[in-house]
Amino acid sequence: MFQRVLKPVTAVIVMAAGAVGCASSPPEQFTRTASEFTPCSSAPHCVSSQAAKDSGHYVEPFAFAGTADRARQALLKALYGHDNVTVERADNRFIHTTFRSALGFVDDVTFIVQPSDHIIDVKSSSRIGYYDFGVNKRRVETLREEFKTELAR
Repeated sequence: MFQRVLKPVTAVIVMAAGAVGCASSPPEQFTRTASEFTPCSSAPHCVSSQAAKDSGHYVEPFAFAGTADRARQALLKALYGHDNVTVERADNRFIHTTFRSALGFVDDVTFIVQPSDHIIDVKSSSRIGYYDFGVNKRRVETLREEFKTELAR
């Protein structure tokens, strides 16, 4: 009896979670200035290369040698290699992408190319929820490796 009731209830919860994930809207703004992201909230579902190094939100920026344009192109190639990504905006220095999970949850991943520092700052944040179970940090580290591979070509 319990299992017969549990399966439909679980299905409804999963479908509702997916619908909420699909319905969430992006933040009003991603940056404070052309070179600075808005900070991560206190929730652990956000990582940023501009967060304090001693915080749980910090990840290293993507480093590059050579031109900023070459680095930007390598990053875009790495991003386009993912089926679940949409490049929402790709300017010379700013890139905004969304990653969608199988359940429809959307994460915003943004990049700021810093030509004089030879880095690309990165921020990855879930739109809803509190915990992300490390999804954003793993995504950034995967993208970093793919970026390095593209730069080496």
